[in-house]
Amino acid sequence: MTRKAAIIGGGVIGGGWAARFLLNGWDVAVFDPDPEARRKIDEVLANARRALPALYDKALPPEGNLSYHSDLHAAVAGALWVQESVPERLDLKHRVHDAITRAADAEAVIGSSTSGFRPSQLTAEGARVIVAHPFNPVYLLPLVELVGEAGHCARAAEMLHEIGMSPLTLRKEIDAHIADRLLEAVWRESLWLVKDGIATTEEIDEAIRMGFGLRWAQMGLFETYRIAGGEAGMKHFLAQFGPALQWPWTKLMDVPEFTPELVDLIAGQSEAQSGHLSIRDLERLRDDNLVGMMRALRKSGSGAGGTITAHEAALPDAASADLPVTVDRVIPQSWTDYNGHMNEAHYVEVSCQATDRFMEMIGADAAYVAAGGSYFTVENHVRYLAEMRAGGRVTVTTQVLAGAGKKMHLFHRLLMADGTLAATVETLLLHVDMATRRSAPPSTEVAGALGRFAEAHAGLPKPKGVGLAVGHRG
Repeated sequence: MTRKAAIIGGGVIGGGWAARFLLNGWDVAVFDPDPEARRKIDEVLANARRALPALYDKALPPEGNLSYHSDLHAAVAGALWVQESVPERLDLKHRVHDAITRAADAEAVIGSSTSGFRPSQLTAEGARVIVAHPFNPVYLLPLVELVGEAGHCARAAEMLHEIGMSPLTLRKEIDAHIADRLLEAVWRESLWLVKDGIATTEEIDEAIRMGFGLRWAQMGLFETYRIAGGEAGMKHFLAQFGPALQWPWTKLMDVPEFTPELVDLIAGQSEAQSGHLSIRDLERLRDDNLVGMMRALRKSGSGAGGTITAHEAALPDAASADLPVTVDRVIPQSWTDYNGHMNEAHYVEVSCQATDRFMEMIGADAAYVAAGGSYFTVENHVRYLAEMRAGGRVTVTTQVLAGAGKKMHLFHRLLMADGTLAATVETLLLHVDMATRRSAPPSTEVAGALGRFAEAHAGLPKPKGVGLAVGHRG
């Protein structure tokens, strides 16, 4: 049964929440009196549809239904999750939360996107709400800080995991929670560096993105400093650098006065830094970079990469027809080249994913490989038949041409969303003993599973393109 989320407030954050739920198969109801809300959310959704599916090697669920409402009660009715993302004014939040509490189902999660208010402030007038503070773009970044009543937070965490997010439940409530307090420290120092003429906005951003920002993406702060301590670890690091905390380096307890001159200085430097790009251009650049970094982190399972891998494992496999569907995914931006279509190497990469999935289907999975057996590819023949582009969906069906003894002969068809055949990949593999790195018969179980597929596919027509040499189109 499709689940429903209600989004109260459709700005950048509310739109990001709407996209995150919608692209994970939830129905989404939006309430926002702003006449521009629909346009703003549509623009956020366009970015999300381009970026979020590119994180995964499996297809996300079919999108839910998106609806807009002029009545808050109608938007909230039947929702399992209600997310408030109105401006940071406590009086406004009290009014909105009072209405949500009266309209929402008793077991619904009610979350506030507030970046600064504590749950005790939000519930002071009797509302039932927890802090569920996300990070922009909500549809890509997995972190959500949860603060509030334990049972409410536990239900929220369970649902957030199901939509590919990483909830962090705070042990105690505190102004600005955890992440924004850390960001505030860097922000204060940066303002002083600009005001005192030590660095420009661009130079400060360069220091972050070329240095510690890259380390933090995979290891955070403390693990990074543990490594900095060398073989002696964190104790050595603290002994060596701890005394520096007493030095008058920082101005964390002070804030420069926001004079018109300082505002003009920062705004002018920011305009010189990136004013040649529109906000939408910057958002797409940000999203493409985040997708690339998070996909890289998937290989090691570090940071956000582990969250994406876990979420993908919970996504359902595509339904099979006559032939098993071994890939069903969206093409990421990073797979395109200077011609604007998917690079030829990634046609082979998709076929490799199909082969890996088929190996799992016959029992030659990660555990089987760890136990000492696997299939190695010895030959591929690719026919490129149509262009595929970023954001397009590709489905692969796999036909077993032969599967006896040490050999496994497969034929992959790469299909576009409209059914167009984009490529075929004929691949021959040999079973290998991982200890000797030489060909060897597979286990009885794997051989039997492969044989059953080969028998089932034996009566199918011979695929067009099988056995051709380079240059022969068949």
